[in-house]
This record gives sequence, structure tokens and C-alpha cells, in this order.
Amino acid sequence: MPTDDVERLTALYDAHAASVWRYVVHLTGDRAGADDIVQETMLRAWRSPRILEQDPASTRAWMITVARHLVVDEARSARRRHEHPVADPPERVSADDTDALFDTILIQEALATLTEDHRAAIVKAYYGGLSTAQTAAELDIPEGTVKSRLHYGLRALRLALQERGVTR
Repeated sequence: MPTDDVERLTALYDAHAASVWRYVVHLTGDRAGADDIVQETMLRAWRSPRILEQDPASTRAWMITVARHLVVDEARSARRRHEHPVADPPERVSADDTDALFDTILIQEALATLTEDHRAAIVKAYYGGLSTAQTAAELDIPEGTVKSRLHYGLRALRLALQERGVTR
């Protein structure tokens, strides 16, 4: 850089750096960050030779505008939006299983009111996930009997649940 430009840039810094720094500190409250913004503003002024040739009032307005844009860009940057690590991670929220527990208790009580044959067919088919043929083989009864026990067992289970206030 020619000595003429160095002198103009030094004069520019001496004339405007303090006011730009105060403006940035006023915007952000961050003194260390303000130093970085002023440095970047001066660098941009140095890269724009026309700024060195303007009158001081226009130059200060340009520098304040550049500094404000740099502050806004920093606030919007991905680095600023990232979460900051903390010493202890927050507690994990677990789902409330209270309703499921009450449903399980209610169904167990209703199943207990069924006959052993109906209860065995329902538990094997619905809770065991077995097909009608598999349930018949497990219980050593014909498939038609399994279907009949499932039909009448489910009807009795529905009534037992209704007696306990279940309407769904």
C-alpha cells in the first residue's frame, strides 16, 4: 500500500474508529466484539478506495452503516444461533404411562370375569398374536371352537368393561 493510502487510512481510523466502536458497543453491549466489528469496518474501508476520498461526514455515515450491517449479520449467523453447551444436560421427559397402567389393570380385571376357556382363547389369539389355526393347535381344540370362544369371549369381555365404565 502506498504511503499516501497508509496515511489516509490512519487518519480515517483516528477520525472514526472511536465513534464506530461506541456505536457498536451501544448496539451489542460487547466490547470485545466491537473491536472485531471496527476492524472489519476499517478493512472494508481500506478495500473501497472511494471511501478514502469522500468527505469525513459521508465516510462516518458509511462506516456506521457497514458496522450496523456487520452486527446484524453476526446476530443472524449460524454460529450465533447454535446452542451453547451446558455442564449438566437437562432431564429427559418420559411419557406418562399412568393411563396405560390403568387400562392394563382394567382389562386384567375384566378378563378375570371370563371363563377359563374364553380367557385362554382371547389371550392366545389377541395378546399372543396367534392365528385361529395356531390357537386351535395350542389349546388342542378345533378351529371352529376357537372362533366360537373368541366371539362369545369378546362379547363377555365388552360387557365386563362396560360394567366398569368403559364406553369406547
